[in-house]
Amino acid sequence: MAALNEFIDRIRAAAERRTPLRIRGGGSKDFHGASLEGELLDTAPLAGVVSYEPSELVVTVGAGTPLHALEAVLAERRQCLPFEPPHFAHVPGAGPATVGGMVACGLSGPSRASVGCVRDYVLGAAMVNGRGEHLRFGGTVMKNVAGYDVSRVLAGSMGQLGLITEVSLKVLPVPPAEATLEFACTQAETLRLVNGWGGQPWPLNASAWQASGEGPDGVLWLRLRGAVAAVESACRHLGGERRAHPHAAEDWAALRDQRLLFFADAKAKGLALWRVSVPQTAPVLALPGQPLVEWHGGLRWYALPAGHAAAVREAARAAGGHATLFLAAAAGGRDEPRFDTPSPALARIHQALRERFDPAGVFNPGRLAA
Repeated sequence: MAALNEFIDRIRAAAERRTPLRIRGGGSKDFHGASLEGELLDTAPLAGVVSYEPSELVVTVGAGTPLHALEAVLAERRQCLPFEPPHFAHVPGAGPATVGGMVACGLSGPSRASVGCVRDYVLGAAMVNGRGEHLRFGGTVMKNVAGYDVSRVLAGSMGQLGLITEVSLKVLPVPPAEATLEFACTQAETLRLVNGWGGQPWPLNASAWQASGEGPDGVLWLRLRGAVAAVESACRHLGGERRAHPHAAEDWAALRDQRLLFFADAKAKGLALWRVSVPQTAPVLALPGQPLVEWHGGLRWYALPAGHAAAVREAARAAGGHATLFLAAAAGGRDEPRFDTPSPALARIHQALRERFDPAGVFNPGRLAA
């Protein structure tokens, strides 16, 4: 409580002076978003498991709780965060990812297309708004959510609505069986396959495709999770080459945290990393290079030199999606907007929410600038 009161006092003082505040957990996602401005608000004092009801599949934790610590507690009861939030533990100078940062950034891992995203698992939250008021929204069961679901609005808000202090999350049991299959195919063949499989009763959990070299050929990974009988039946019907579990698990974790060669090579070459979200049924995009394709075709990563922003954004819009500059190019890309410009209607909603929760505009200013 002492730490919370200190945060409240600092926020009230900052609002009076209109001094920017920068909310930060472990800093593992400092690279994500636009500018980092303001006096640091370190959420580390807000750590710890507040309550955990394994039989109810609900856990409530402080926002500063390291993500790996929460996952360890859940693993003891064979439970998990099924959306696989990234840790980005390899980011230089960063500490461990935190639960508050997980919610604020709203990023999900390889299984997102099958199990849902961070927002889908947020049942309730507590936060300090720009007036220094400690507010609670939602609860610990789905039926408590009525009206405007503020707790879920916090997911992906990048800290611009307030300081998240506590989060209640729905968790799920670890699936009893898992298998990863490999297929040699092109990107176009991958999109056709995963969309066809999606209409069948297979326990699809995650997929990823990347090129084998400069040409169109590549490798598709398909992860199955569910009941033992369902996974084994799918393996027999789908074919492919089955990978040994420990090695497959390491690869999926590396994909989640962007430690695969695709990402490492992009950083080493100083390329811009684009996160392109499109409908799963969208065809191969007319962009240079070969992407890494996740989420059954719904997420496509492109590593490109500076100067391709307009082409990437236009290709995403034409396919019915949007593009985010996840990492700027080392040269010539620092001033490129990170996010697409929202529609006028959506921009009005964003502005109204910020004015309501943070009237002085002190929280993470510029972090979500288009």
